[in-house]
Formats: sequence, structure tokens, C-alpha cells
Amino acid sequence: MAPDVPRLVDRPALRRARARALAAGGGPDFLAVRVAEDLELRLAATLRPFPRALDLASPSVQALAALRDRPTAELVVRAAWDGLDGDVVCDPEAPCFTEESFDLVVSCLALQHVDDLPGAFAQGRRLLAPDGLFLAAFLGGETLTELRQSFAAAEAATTGGASPRVLPFADVRAVGGLLQRAGFALPVIDLDRVTVRYANALELMRDLKAWGATNVLAERSRRPLRRDTLGEAVRIYQERFSDPDGRIRATFEIVWASGWAAHASQQKPLKPGSAQARLADALGVKEGDPSSKGGR
Repeated sequence: MAPDVPRLVDRPALRRARARALAAGGGPDFLAVRVAEDLELRLAATLRPFPRALDLASPSVQALAALRDRPTAELVVRAAWDGLDGDVVCDPEAPCFTEESFDLVVSCLALQHVDDLPGAFAQGRRLLAPDGLFLAAFLGGETLTELRQSFAAAEAATTGGASPRVLPFADVRAVGGLLQRAGFALPVIDLDRVTVRYANALELMRDLKAWGATNVLAERSRRPLRRDTLGEAVRIYQERFSDPDGRIRATFEIVWASGWAAHASQQKPLKPGSAQARLADALGVKEGDPSSKGGR
């Protein structure tokens, strides 16, 4: 990680939360299953074989299974953040592999916990052989927006202030630029917004704890959560974000980011001014005439 990048995540606290979650069974896996199924579809859409693949810090086993089930897989390595369930211990911001070690680097639901997302992208690019693919799914800016708003309002009402409780997830509008800055060719960004319904906010919080997704922010308050603050947050959540049947909504925004290591066989944009025909001719309008149909 670059020295000027602020430390957002308390890594020891994250390891402890993950260890407790794994010991308790890991909680429901519907998000991990959804991402793994999407990963399989995205990989099936390319004809590249990807014989050497790396699962970079994915916290669940579904992504690893998707990689190992590919008929062209010869080597699949699982790099874990904490060494609890991986082949090697590896920080996504400083992977412990040599350059061009893999044809495919995949990370599922992990990169929201890095402090330096541009650095993690750059490291992923460094690991790819020419014409290799980087494919990551991580939680984006609208994730748990209902919970953030509810706690902010509850703390303002009960304590007169607010403390950070939910990670500052990446803004999808910036991710494409970060991929280009990291040196990826043909970058693509898309979103999968998932709405999950719960009986109440406490059920949602139980799932988050079961996933090890508790508050691990470096700047979090170390004081225990006040009972009146929790009660007010649950009340506000129910009041503002419930459906007519009384169940509350929780948003999970999954950002998919992909890019390729440059190769001579890849498509390249045409040089400006190299077109052989005018768009106005193709549309059958006069160039610059706003009154013509389609001329705007």
C-alpha cells in the first residue's frame, strides 16, 4: 500500500471477525452463490482457456469451486488474507507472486476491505500474463445505504453526533478510471443491485455478524453501542425502509470490474479522423441540422 493512503480497515479486527464467522459456520451464502454463478457465466462467455488461475482473497469457497470446475483449469491457487482457509497468505494490495504468474485473477466480495483499491488493481494487473483476465466483484457505494441512514439518524437523536459504522464502499463511477490507470486494456464495469428482505433490522445485523461483516473501521468508536441508539436505529429502519407487509429492505450493490492484460490480438480503438464514412450520411440527415429527424 502506498504510504500516503489512509488506513481505513482495522486488519486485526477483520481477521478476528472472519475467524469467529468461520468457526460459527459462516452464515447464509446467498450473496456468495449469486456472485459465483455470475462468475461462471462471465467466464463461459470467453474462449480463452485460462490454465493458471488465482482466487485472490475471496472469503467464501464458491468462487474457488467455479474456477476448479473449468475443464481447462490446470492450476488454481487460493490466496487468503488471513491464512484461515487458503493455499497461501496473500494481501491483495501486495500479492506474493511473481509478475505474469497467472492467466486469470479473480476476486469475489473481498476488495471492499482494501485501503488502496487502485493499488489492488495495479497488483492484479502485475500478476497477469499477456491476454490474461482480471475479474473482480466487490460491494459498491449503495450497499447497506438503509442501515447507514438509520444509524446516522439514530445517533443524531440519542447522542447528538454520529460515528462511522459502515465501510465507505467504492463509487462505481470511479472504478473504470481506476482500471485504466492500473494499465488494463478493454475495462468493463457493470452493476448487480440486490435487494434482500428481512423481518427486521436485527435479522440483517445477525447475518452481517455471521459473515464477519461487523464494524472493522480503523476510526470506529470503541465504546459499546448504546441500547437506546440500537433501538432507535431499528425503529427508524422499520419506519423508513419497510414494505407494506412490514418486512424491511437491505440493498447490496455488487460492482463487477474486469480488464485484460494487453496483447496484440486484442481489439484497439481506431485513430481519431480515420473513419471512412460520415455519421450524418448513415442517419440520412444533414450534418448540423437540428430540425432534421435524428439530427440532434
